[in-house]
Order: sequence, then structure tokens, then C-alpha cells
Amino acid sequence: MPDSQPQPHSSGSSGSSGPSGDDAADATALLLRGARLTDGRTVDVRLGSGRIEAVGTAGSLTAHAAHVDLAGYLLLPAAAEPHAHSDTALSAEGDGPISYDLPDVQRRTTEAALLQLGHGATALRSHVRIGDVQGLTSMEAVLQARRSLRGLVDLSTVAVPGLLTGLAGADGLAMLRDAVKMGASVVGGCPDLDPDPTGYVEAVLEVAAEHGCPVDLHTDGTDPARLGRLAAMAGGLRPGVTIGPCGGLGRLPSDVAARTADQLAAAGVTVVCLPQGGCGSVDRRGAVAPVRLLRAAGVRVAAGSGAMRDVSNPVGRGDPLEAAYLLASRSGLRPEAAYGAVSAAARAAMGLPQVRVEAGFPAELLAVRGEHLAGALSLAYSRIVVHRGRVVARTSAVREYCDSAAAVALDLPRQGRTKGAGPGRPKGAEPS
Repeated sequence: MPDSQPQPHSSGSSGSSGPSGDDAADATALLLRGARLTDGRTVDVRLGSGRIEAVGTAGSLTAHAAHVDLAGYLLLPAAAEPHAHSDTALSAEGDGPISYDLPDVQRRTTEAALLQLGHGATALRSHVRIGDVQGLTSMEAVLQARRSLRGLVDLSTVAVPGLLTGLAGADGLAMLRDAVKMGASVVGGCPDLDPDPTGYVEAVLEVAAEHGCPVDLHTDGTDPARLGRLAAMAGGLRPGVTIGPCGGLGRLPSDVAARTADQLAAAGVTVVCLPQGGCGSVDRRGAVAPVRLLRAAGVRVAAGSGAMRDVSNPVGRGDPLEAAYLLASRSGLRPEAAYGAVSAAARAAMGLPQVRVEAGFPAELLAVRGEHLAGALSLAYSRIVVHRGRVVARTSAVREYCDSAAAVALDLPRQGRTKGAGPGRPKGAEPS
């Protein structure tokens, strides 16, 4: 996407044998001009060395390098994706069984990651199945994709084994340890599918403790006693335990769900819900976790995308802003809380540093056309994505209508194709 990369301003004399220290620093700088923040301010934001260097009133900051005009855009902390399935993504329309050959999984993972990056997620956590027919091939393929995507998007992996208890689980347990040694950074799994769900959780927690890894488990959450035992076992575990999608909690009596939520909150367990639909063999009925009840109990609730155009959800978009829109429209969250579930809460669930549009924070940002967050969640078409201080993705939408006397008379807003530079593109380039 070379035409979306702002071009640095050249400096120094032609006789110089190399960049000076100041010029080298300028080469990493980027100035975002005229962006609107959620508090209503219009600001300039200067980025450098992967962080936000300064935030000032519009027109107050200067840079000796590239700049992007964000007039008409709302600037937000970038989204993150805490629950992806990149090994099976984009496989719904294929002929025959899903291929788990290494090149096919790597291609699907890469394409899915870039699609989600374009939506605004600069960090992804992918649950990868191990064992069965694929063995460790899918994990190897996703790890290769992670290396090839470095600098564009951060991709972490969750090892998801099959059975872990009894004689049949011995191989799965050994493979789980091998996956962590290969580079899987999170230990996961589906205790609901094991004959001994409690034993399964114990095995996962043991492996996680051995390697100092976070835990991220799939569960529908239909059994409150089982969730209570999980919370008791997970309480105080560092670096933390995440569960999801927990759609079954929403089908429990409210008093039972409330007691379970209190147990999860006391144990510090994070819940990742999937507003866009379930994934795999859990949460097939499409119920979403009771987000407001969980939040009221003090549970950290993040939102993910789940299946992305595989057999579980052939129309899954993998769009964090759609997840936030659904949390606002269906679960009754305010737009700020809904977006927080796919940004701040998602990053915290993944162990990533906090992002705010303030000096000193990581330059992980998303600019969306619009003036207010509610409008951006409603019509989030045009987006500019910043990862580690540089523009890495840009989506531009143009809406045009035929000539209308009514539109002219009412002076309705219209976005058309005009000559000149578009946001996120070097000045002087024609919009595509």
C-alpha cells in the first residue's frame, strides 16, 4: 500500500554523506493534523519512535517530516482483536474439507490479519487448534505469518488442544507443551468438550504456570458451578485468565448469573464476548454474554470477533467497530463503553500497554471519519490505521448521488471525488 504512506520531507544538503542525528529522528516522525478527539477538541498529534510525542491545539505543532491531514476524522486509540480464529478464517467458501497444509493456513492467517488491520485492529490474538489431523502444522503456519506481519500488526497465538484428561488426553497435553515451546504465547482450550472439564482446566493452568503464560479458555458458560470452580482455581493466577464467549451466562436465571459474575470478578477473570456471533463448537445459538450484568459486578469485559467467514460464521467480518456497534445497539452500552470493550479492555485482556491520545503513550491509533463516537460506530467507513507511529492501512469510502434539487436546496452534506490529496496519502496525489 505504498500510496497511503506519507512521504518524509527531505532535509539536509546534497553534499551530506549521511543523515545527521536530528534528521534520523525526523525520519520517524509523523504529524497528524486537525484531528478531532472524543472530548470535542481539535488537535495536532506528533508521533515519533512509535509513541505519541505531543498533543497540541490545531496548528500549534510542527514536524520536519511527514504529515497527514485528519480534518473531518475522529482520532481514537486503536482497536485490538482478543479472539480471532485465523487458522480457519476465510475457509467457508472453499470446496471440500478445510486444508490444514502449512501454506494454506499461513495464507488465510495473513489475509485475515490484514483485513482486521484495515478495520483498525493493530493487535490480534488468534486461537489455533492443535492435535487431531493438523498436529502442530497450523501453529507453525500462524507463527510464520506472525513473523511476516511484523511491523504491520502484532499477532499472538493461543494453543487450543483437544482432550487433556485420561489416557486419551496424554498426547494432547504433550502437544500443548510442545506448542508453547514453539512460540505459542497463551495456553487455551475448550474444557466444555472434555469428559472432565475441571481436570481439563487444572491441566491448562498447570502448563501455564510452568511457562508463565496467560490462559484463554473457550466456554459457553452454561454451567455456573463449573464457572465457579474455574474462578476458584484461577484466582490470583498471573499473568491472568480470560474466558469466552460465555453466551450461556445470558440464558441463566438473573440471580444465578449475578452470583457467577461476582465470582469471576473476585478472581480477576476477564470475559471476552462475541457480539458478531459464536465460534467453533461453543455458543452456536448466538447468545451474547450478559455484558451489563458482568460489568456491574466488576468483571473486565472485552469484545472480539470470533469466526471470520468460516463454517461457524460464513459472514463474519472481523470488524471491531461492528462489535462495538452491536454492544451499543443490542446490549445497551454507551458508545464510549462499547468502544472501550474493543480497545482499552481488549488490550488489557491481551496484556498490552494502555493507549490514550496523550503524550507518552504508544502510537497505536485509529482515525475514523466522523465528529462523534456514536456517529463513527454507525457509519465507520473511512479509516486510517496507525501502528507503531506510522500509517499502515487506509480505507476510503466515497458516497455519491445523482444531482438533486432537494439536496441542493437543503445544503445536505456530500462526500465526492475531488482532486487533491486524500487523508493518509502524500500531498499532490490523486484519490483512487
